[in-house]
Amino acid sequence: MNTKNLKLNTICTHIGEVADNVYKGAVSPIYTSTSYAYENIDEKRYPRYFNTPNQQALAKKLAALEHAEAALIFGSGMAAVSTSLLAFLGAGDHVVLQKVLYGGTYNFVVEELERFGIEYSFTEGLSKNDFEKAIKSNTKVIFVETPSNPLLSITDLKMVASLAKKHQLVSMIDNTFASPVNQNPIDFGIDVVIHSATKYLGGHSDILAGAVCASEENIEKIFSLGKNLGGNLSDYTVWLLERSIKTLGIRVKAQNRNAKKLAKYFSKNEAIAKVYYPGLKTHPDYELAREQMNGFGGMVSFELKGDIDPLQFTNALELIKPSMSLAGVESTIVSPTKTSHALLTAEERAHQGINDCLLRLSVGIEDKRDLIADFEQAISKVKANSILI
Repeated sequence: MNTKNLKLNTICTHIGEVADNVYKGAVSPIYTSTSYAYENIDEKRYPRYFNTPNQQALAKKLAALEHAEAALIFGSGMAAVSTSLLAFLGAGDHVVLQKVLYGGTYNFVVEELERFGIEYSFTEGLSKNDFEKAIKSNTKVIFVETPSNPLLSITDLKMVASLAKKHQLVSMIDNTFASPVNQNPIDFGIDVVIHSATKYLGGHSDILAGAVCASEENIEKIFSLGKNLGGNLSDYTVWLLERSIKTLGIRVKAQNRNAKKLAKYFSKNEAIAKVYYPGLKTHPDYELAREQMNGFGGMVSFELKGDIDPLQFTNALELIKPSMSLAGVESTIVSPTKTSHALLTAEERAHQGINDCLLRLSVGIEDKRDLIADFEQAISKVKANSILI
């Protein structure tokens, strides 16, 4: 089937299904076998080779969603990140990474790359000049993340892709926060698109997975290393992920709407000092986000004013759950200093603009009025307790 003319929800629902040729079921059957025949066949199947029926079918869905030629599914987002980086980097090479990144990616870079003889540099900012200054003669990869975690800054994808091509580098992006619904980096010239499929692709807080989408040539390089590192995903979880992606478009668009409403509410709330959401016109990257995104996403970060304790506030919430991950259908909230960026030093967090008053909200699909009411009661409760003390 030609996917080029199909719309988002049709791709989510139909592309990448495994046909049930025996019972004609409406959903994909699961092939859980870890052992397949090898005589008189075109392709030897093995789970670690990313080529079981369910793995291959899901890869087609992901590739179609990201406008890519091919895709691979991994056991986690970090398996996807680390395998992709190491597939294009070796001893003596150098990688440029943007200043603000997911804490797990940052930790992998600073704790592991030197053991492989790989050099790295973080940009000072997100401008073209910041990236170009960091490029060296041995640079092989540029790695970005937009919107960034947790401050939701926006990186210019056309600029990064153009710079990578100028210097003959491989450009990579962590597209997790946007999801394929809100952003398709390959359309802007980015080479490799990575997802923590645990987040929006899974969408129900019950799947751990990663994904990489790219050209056939680049996927082959990542596969060559991936099959040796063994970061594949079990076929049962592959099946669950394929099922979850069927509602991706509906879920994310609902989360987009809720997040924008909440961001506007936060921007007028006297208890909140600062709001980070690229869909607000006050966001410094609003125009760039509008240019390269189809929606502004379901993530909102904000800083509470100094007289409101973040821990007391999150504990006072009744509907919204203090929880470490994100992008489920339920709204969750975290302190980045205690979770995603906990392994960074206080100085490193400060350099990235992350302080103890910052909270990151992953907006779910609940009614926005109920979410606002929960914030109102939590703020009132914390203020009442502070008066009593």
